[in-house]
Amino acid sequence: MDSRAAVATAEALSVSFAELAAVLRGGPEAAGFGDADPLRRVADDFLDGLAEISRLDAKSAALKVWLAAGYSAAAEALAGPSESPQDHTGQEMAVIAEVACVLTVSERAASALLAEAHALTTALPLTFSALQAGVISWQHARIMVDETVNLDPAGSQALEGHFLDPDVANPARGCPAGELAPGRFRHKARTWRERHHPVSIEKRHARSAADRRVEYAPDRDGMAWLSAYLPADQAAGIWDRTTTAARALQGPHEGRTLSQLRADTAATWLLGANTSAGAGTGDEGRENSGSATGETSHQETGGIAVSGGVPSPRAQVLITVPVMALLGLTDEPAMLDGYGPVPPSMARHLIADGAESFHRVLIDPRDGAPLEIGRTSYRLTKAQRQWLRLRDGRCPFPGCSNHSLDNEADHLLAWAYGGSTGISNLGQPCPRHHRLRHTTAWTPTTATKNEPPGWTSPSGRHYTSEHPDWEPPHWPAKLTTGASSATPP
Repeated sequence: MDSRAAVATAEALSVSFAELAAVLRGGPEAAGFGDADPLRRVADDFLDGLAEISRLDAKSAALKVWLAAGYSAAAEALAGPSESPQDHTGQEMAVIAEVACVLTVSERAASALLAEAHALTTALPLTFSALQAGVISWQHARIMVDETVNLDPAGSQALEGHFLDPDVANPARGCPAGELAPGRFRHKARTWRERHHPVSIEKRHARSAADRRVEYAPDRDGMAWLSAYLPADQAAGIWDRTTTAARALQGPHEGRTLSQLRADTAATWLLGANTSAGAGTGDEGRENSGSATGETSHQETGGIAVSGGVPSPRAQVLITVPVMALLGLTDEPAMLDGYGPVPPSMARHLIADGAESFHRVLIDPRDGAPLEIGRTSYRLTKAQRQWLRLRDGRCPFPGCSNHSLDNEADHLLAWAYGGSTGISNLGQPCPRHHRLRHTTAWTPTTATKNEPPGWTSPSGRHYTSEHPDWEPPHWPAKLTTGASSATPP
């Protein structure tokens, strides 16, 4: 983008904003309505206006990025070569201060903008082009910058190509990146990054585990935050166990919300009170609601411990393990349900020590699709629910991050109207979106064995659901070498 293009873009944005505002202020007459249902047309035009303003915001952000990067480069050229590291630091501080004053933001925010602008205009051309076209939002662009930190140029290009280049060898499945809520896009980008990072996840996990800690931060109104930075398997197990105990306390005479019960339960346990109070698996309640099974009470944690005396968490979690990684032949990540990629050593530990609760899921070496769920007995309803957790990973409503364990099985075509109890006719919306489906005109669309249902809104717009990104596992080098060198009889 040169200066003339920048001016043209700014002028076009100004005109677009003005035209859009005029139409929305003018009502049906300005929009040229004359049909039998003008109110519906008004509502649709307001939705179209929201979508258009979102695209204009993205284009405006792209222009700001280009201007910030351009000013930084021009200021550096004007200052000339630095004579010392101190001079270089001083020049950077001067640029940051100038941008902060122009934008009326903090110097920290200005520094972040300049760093993001530099990355987008030099290392992430696909991301910058998508932002200029209004295909992705500024939040999506910032996430791409964040997730490519510490990746080499080839890794950065591969990550943005996976999500933004439709012609790449292995494009992202499901709805485009710009149609994902930013939080869901971050999860998918992080998952891809973990799978394809040039440094083994085992090495990175070992390094990060040394930073585990608990943090305390006072807050307003006599409250405070207590947070823990833990290995993913321990954190997932603690969260599930706290949720299980909190659900067991719910009832018609319990006025506390689930969030309050979680907090009270965790505080009770940590402060050393009677940990058996209120503990329960709630097995039948979850069985009826349609979530997966494999529950154990928190009292079982005393039987198994890992290094450092931390109990092995026995939670209701699916661990998806590539066959070769389970055998110890490759270092590719396993997938912990509700979290993402974890080291294969963690997966092997969970399968060995938490076999009653962690369901092993072997995946096909050819395409990454689930092969089977490890189990000791077969019940169709439980297997189907577990398969739904594998297929969807979370509530299939667009943008919802609700963990699959909390969701409810639901017939897409109601049983009363001839719907079958098959995977292709089942969804697992969270309680909120289950109610939305049955109390409003929002309706799920068809699903398949491997793809969750999309949704159609009362206005008739269709929204695609996010699809989990399955990938073919890695084959050990010695196996592929042996296969290529073998000669047919």
